Amino acid sequence: MKKRTAVSEDILRKIRQIQIYTRRLLSGSLVGDTRSALKGTGFEFDQIREYQQGDDIRFIDWRASARANKLLVKQFIEERSRTIFLAVDISASSFFSSTSELRHDILAQVASALALVAEFGKDKVALILFSDRIETYIPPGSGKFHVHTIMQTLFGAEPQHKKTNIAVALEHLAQLKRKDAVVFMLSDFIDTNFEKQLGLVAAMYDFIAVRYLDKNEHAVPTIGFVDVEDIETGHIYTVDMRKKGAHYINEYLATRVTEQDNLFTKYGVDVLDLVNDKHIIGDIIKFFRRRMRY
Repeated sequence: MKKRTAVSEDILRKIRQIQIYTRRLLSGSLVGDTRSALKGTGFEFDQIREYQQGDDIRFIDWRASARANKLLVKQFIEERSRTIFLAVDISASSFFSSTSELRHDILAQVASALALVAEFGKDKVALILFSDRIETYIPPGSGKFHVHTIMQTLFGAEPQHKKTNIAVALEHLAQLKRKDAVVFMLSDFIDTNFEKQLGLVAAMYDFIAVRYLDKNEHAVPTIGFVDVEDIETGHIYTVDMRKKGAHYINEYLATRVTEQDNLFTKYGVDVLDLVNDKHIIGDIIKFFRRRMRY
């Protein structure tokens, strides 16, 4: 992928919006704070709070208690060493949409929200951008600057190759061999010949498929003959989308989704479908936090 010499103001604006919105959801009542508060040495300090019956008296903060004229204890949260891999499809098909918002932008927003929630949970985050090869790899890291870099890379992605090869991304993940890692792969999953690699990676990691299909990839309208271009190959086809032709196309589209579902079920892969007429950021945050138990 091309190296960007500067980040545009439009990208920075999108990043700020995602940061504000995601952190608002994290701190608000929509998702709540479900991190397990563990008290003990060897954990990361979280806060000082009022003593509750059953708390270990070893963790009473006597100085703070004297100032507040009530018993206060130090609370700790468990230090985590998990790694979150965000594998994002940026092939040419990701720059398609039948609405005003490209699939690429939707996936960038969702991946950014996942990175921000991982930062909140003290987990490390890595980014893989792929087309028919690995376009960009950012190794696992943590902290606000690292997550900001991931978000800049997501929104500023300029792939050098157009086609999709999910097997390539899965092979890259298999080679990394990270323990206690969770993989979120964001794609339309419109590809073939990646079953073997999916089975291998699903056995190695906790693997979640985040699938985003445009509404016209579920069903096409009945509008007559249409010239369409394959965005990944540049080939142009004339397609019969009259009533009978549209029916055959829609049967094919439904079968493709069913085949994807069967493949994911076979290897125990959870599927999170994104729908463009819903508030997907809130849903993805709630799903992630339930899955990661914080």
